[in-house]
Amino acid sequence: MDAFYSTSSAYGAAASGWGYDSLKNFRQISPAVQSHLKLVYLTLCVALAASAVGAYLHVALNIGGMLTMLGCVGSIAWLFSVPVFEERKRFGILLAAALLEGASVGPLIKLAVDFDSSILVTAFVGTAIAFGCFTCAAIVAKRREYLYLGGLLWPVDLPGYMVYDTQEIIERAHHGDMDYIKHALTLFTDFVAVLVRILVIMLKNASDKSEEKKRKKRS
Repeated sequence: MDAFYSTSSAYGAAASGWGYDSLKNFRQISPAVQSHLKLVYLTLCVALAASAVGAYLHVALNIGGMLTMLGCVGSIAWLFSVPVFEERKRFGILLAAALLEGASVGPLIKLAVDFDSSILVTAFVGTAIAFGCFTCAAIVAKRREYLYLGGLLWPVDLPGYMVYDTQEIIERAHHGDMDYIKHALTLFTDFVAVLVRILVIMLKNASDKSEEKKRKKRS
């Protein structure tokens, strides 16, 4: 938190150089890598949609559990075993993995919906905002600036890991790794992990408040 809230003078100095530095750093990303990032985020959006379908299927049919979790892990392993040039097959496997992941997280989603549906909406919006902010931070930062922090970020700062993964994707793309499906999978797992963490925290806080209200009524 201290990193975000410094003195007003320090903030003013940082703000004055923000525009130029941001543009300068963004220009370090070549047009080819920018096109790659568009594919990565488009694929990520489709994977998140598939995951939402999986979560809905659990809420409706109660299909989530250990089997879907194992199926998700198996699908990811299968994805990495398929050659990169078989894009359609790998894309289908990614969607299957995302759907199974959504079903696996389904019990937590259902718990949030049953307890207070607004918690789920708030958690998703909060995750999306955090994801967008950290992604922008990674894109406008100097190349490799956060790559050296990778070993320190897990599990201390999971949202910060988005920055690390995004910069790693950019760096790999600059070196010719244009596997957008694999990179979308990396960001997908980041997104789901952050969403789950936020949901757990919000549910715990809501449960504590509910218990406190009950105790006050009894006293």
